[in-house]
Amino acid sequence: MSELLLSPYFIAALFFFVALAYSSVGLGGGSSYTALLAIAGFNAAAIPMISLLLNLLVTSIGSVNFIRRRHANFRLLSPFLLSSVPMAYLGGALQLPQEFFFLLLLGSLLFAAARIYLWKDTGFRLRAGNTGKLVISLAAGAVLGLLAGVTGIGGGIFLVPLIIILGLGTVREAAACGAIFIWLNSLAGLVSRLQYNAIDLLEHVPLIVAVMLGGLLGSLLGSTRLSRNAMEKILGIIILLAIVFLGRELLVMQGL
Repeated sequence: MSELLLSPYFIAALFFFVALAYSSVGLGGGSSYTALLAIAGFNAAAIPMISLLLNLLVTSIGSVNFIRRRHANFRLLSPFLLSSVPMAYLGGALQLPQEFFFLLLLGSLLFAAARIYLWKDTGFRLRAGNTGKLVISLAAGAVLGLLAGVTGIGGGIFLVPLIIILGLGTVREAAACGAIFIWLNSLAGLVSRLQYNAIDLLEHVPLIVAVMLGGLLGSLLGSTRLSRNAMEKILGIIILLAIVFLGRELLVMQGL
């Protein structure tokens, strides 16, 4: 922690707003946590573990709030979970070189930004039978689960819009599915990583407190009154900033 480029309390303040924005649409914030931790100078091996832990905390709160208000659709979610959880565990066991890890993270953020800013009004009702929907759900779950375990991104930032774009569920159902999906995949990835690495929770108390408070407030607002479109604009700004700073870090690593 002593070698960080930013103050832990400044990072915690940023994480509060990230958790607030993400949890309002059923997400944990892992994509931005991971990018910000990389920018701040955290060790590459520790970053996925910290992000998965914070994802777990935020989506624990979000899952409870969305389930209490009867937005969870477990029939919709179960095929995604069936393939994603074991793949998240597998991804957690992989140890990637730092540069490749950052490139994978940057690609994930670029995809998320493109989804927010370029794929407007693209929703449609999926014209496939039950078998077709099951195959799509299983395949998407496997890919997102692996990504969750490798990078510390819970995968919900892709699952939530996928459900909406394909017309598989309502906005609030998608948010509820995203929260539960991230929680289970973050747990699987974290359990896998803890077998090979350790994490000192006391060093990260400011971050833990910040995301829990932000997650509580955001999920309460998201499950009751805030519009998804308004919060997506905030998410887009956060992701774009993360892309800029992470891209700069990669250029520095390349000596450019």
